[in-house]
Amino acid sequence: MVLGVPNAPEPADVVPRPQAPVRRRRLGNGRNGQTAGRGARVQAGAADRNGFRDLRVVEVYKSFGESKVLHGIDLSIESGRTLSLLGPSGCGKTTLMRIVSGLDVADRGEVHVGERLLAGPGVNVAPESRRIGLLGQERSLFPHLSVGGNVAYGLGRAADRGARVREVLEMVDLAGFEKRMPDSLSGGQQQRVAIARALAPRPRMLLLDEPFQALDVQLRIELQTEVRALLGALGATAVIVTHDQDEAFVMGDEVAVMQDGHIRQCGTPGEVYSHPASPWVASFVGDANFVPGLGSGSTVATPLGTLATCCAVSGKVAVLVRPSQLRLVAPGGDEGAGATGQVQAMRFYGHAAECRVRVGDTVLLARSDRMPSVRVGDDVALRYEGPPAVAYPASAMAGLRRNGKQRREAQASLAH
Repeated sequence: MVLGVPNAPEPADVVPRPQAPVRRRRLGNGRNGQTAGRGARVQAGAADRNGFRDLRVVEVYKSFGESKVLHGIDLSIESGRTLSLLGPSGCGKTTLMRIVSGLDVADRGEVHVGERLLAGPGVNVAPESRRIGLLGQERSLFPHLSVGGNVAYGLGRAADRGARVREVLEMVDLAGFEKRMPDSLSGGQQQRVAIARALAPRPRMLLLDEPFQALDVQLRIELQTEVRALLGALGATAVIVTHDQDEAFVMGDEVAVMQDGHIRQCGTPGEVYSHPASPWVASFVGDANFVPGLGSGSTVATPLGTLATCCAVSGKVAVLVRPSQLRLVAPGGDEGAGATGQVQAMRFYGHAAECRVRVGDTVLLARSDRMPSVRVGDDVALRYEGPPAVAYPASAMAGLRRNGKQRREAQASLAH
């Protein structure tokens, strides 16, 4: 069982009190060089801040026929925090979010938003009554409705319908777009309309399932920054489902990594990347080298030399080395270099270069913006430049399947 962020005390579920306007601030530049201020309309969002609540998922199980999808999921998110739910396709992350939203029913377990039990023994609140804003992989705007009509869709006959539409469009920097039709908008503008529609009914929390998947790379990066700023300005409680490690780290205050229906680790992006709970997590959240070593207390002997470790180790281990923690130098040119090898392949990105180096039976990936001038076939020396290393028992490598060839080579060297 893995727990996320502990719940903070929950205030009573009351109507939010009006707050004094907060000065607006604009973040970032729009497309084509125009300043847009997307996602940072603090003044409009201030009145919603107290409406968001904690999320708590307790021992949730789910099967479809003979297929077990979720295995006792426990997860907590504090009010005002954003959690990235990261995992490969088929790991159960979308099923978990469908259970939270009420679109699927768990076999067992509970879902709480604030003090309210939404799902549990004898309780299953209908999706439309949960006050959870949803934004799926497809924006799914109604093509026959204007922007204002799309945003107002979930408001029914509320007396403040028009005012609320204008308010949320101001939040996402689309003020004055009420009469525009969806097909006249750019992809990014359509995405912001979808976010405004999710915010309009004053939800207690937001669920975003792969919200940027259909966008081109540059627009995706822009919107990640803007939506992250918007969620922070609103003080929103949000879960973002993604299979993209970069997106998870950019968007989340916390990251929960899922595999095969289990949450393998939950923590800040820095914690998950720097101290992954297992070789699988280390490999999934970023490129990873695993160097064989022999642990002895706070140090481990490796082909790269004797390295300090963050925790006491003993016996055969696999040491995690990120590509950015390896420095290539000319053989004999650096007494601190712990290993020599031969360049197997190179790749140039502009801002950095990658080099694969065979050291004995292991192929290591190095990445740097100060790569020396080397070619395939050249001999090079390697030096570790990083914090005290994370090491795993050699037996923990047995189930690692990602990047098979490199992993099999690492396992083979550990077995000798």
